[in-house]
Amino acid sequence: MKIEEFIAGRYAKCYQYDCFVPELINHDWTWESQSLTLAFEKAVKNLSALDSCAQFVPDLNLFIRMHIVREASASSRIEGTNTEMDEAVLPEVAVREERRNDWREVNNYVEAMGLSLKELERLPLSIRLLRGTHERLMQGVRGEAKQPGEVRRSQNWIGGTSIATARFIPPAPEYLPDLLSDLEMFWHNDKIAVPNLIRCAISHYQFETIHPFLDGNGRVGRLLIPFYLISKGELQTPSLYISSILERHREEYYEELSRVRSANDLVGWVLFFLDAVSETAKTGCEKFKRIFALRDDMQVQISKMPNAALSQSAIRTLYSEPRITINRLAALIGCDYQTANRLVRRFEANKIVVCSTDTKRNAIYDFKRYLDIFKD
Repeated sequence: MKIEEFIAGRYAKCYQYDCFVPELINHDWTWESQSLTLAFEKAVKNLSALDSCAQFVPDLNLFIRMHIVREASASSRIEGTNTEMDEAVLPEVAVREERRNDWREVNNYVEAMGLSLKELERLPLSIRLLRGTHERLMQGVRGEAKQPGEVRRSQNWIGGTSIATARFIPPAPEYLPDLLSDLEMFWHNDKIAVPNLIRCAISHYQFETIHPFLDGNGRVGRLLIPFYLISKGELQTPSLYISSILERHREEYYEELSRVRSANDLVGWVLFFLDAVSETAKTGCEKFKRIFALRDDMQVQISKMPNAALSQSAIRTLYSEPRITINRLAALIGCDYQTANRLVRRFEANKIVVCSTDTKRNAIYDFKRYLDIFKD
């Protein structure tokens, strides 16, 4: 089927309302649009450059967690959560009580992504894996009563205060088994010659249209993007985090998804997606280059300090926890409070960390140059 000729689906009568039933997608896809071809080639080039760039970063796993935190913060903000990077990397006890639910949502995302990526090392991408992701995502937060990890058995809707005023009503539950089976087969169908980036774009649209969970569909749908690309070998490491650009263009993101359903404009959505991948990949490369430069600078500074081995251990800890208390640092690097305090004072004097709290008791120290890389 040509992307230009795609008919998104149909409306079906479901009780007192009409729900949208999307067309199945597990088949060949071609296109004639030159703009789409150029956008596809650009996205492939930039994605490959990002993956290559990531391979040159020593101790890459040290830095991936902050990429995941950044993605979690941006993806959650799209859904209305207000936790920023500075707050997301705090320990829970340091977060104000009224902000902890948002903090938990972001950190659930981080945990869900990490655990699901480990599962992808031994299992293929599947609806079952996404159900596990969803279950972890919804634990202990808003929406935990909405069947975490279970494909919905009742109708949901998008926008509006009730189904009568909804902006969009996804397919009724009885359609979901066939739709989700078709989506999963599309991921793994080796008999069709559809490039992985195009499959990924179509898969994200289809997942969001099916809306298989009662809550959390947007976040799981955006997690599907790196999961799919890693599972197909387009990325060797989880280094593409697209939610920041989707958040920056939130209205256009929603509009492009909606236009597929309302105007059959799949070309417009795929173009938007490919452009987002290109921009995200270029930004990711720049961040890895800045991390590489910072790491080299830290190596030089640490080598000139007394007890360089312990200082090196402290720096490695700060890459994983860039906002930290002295007690927490002491526990993680295995020294007493006085030794950790001397280290922090030395780091302060060399402008490696800055105190970000007004009180001395349980003061928090920020690895600011590192944090700034992910906040930009």
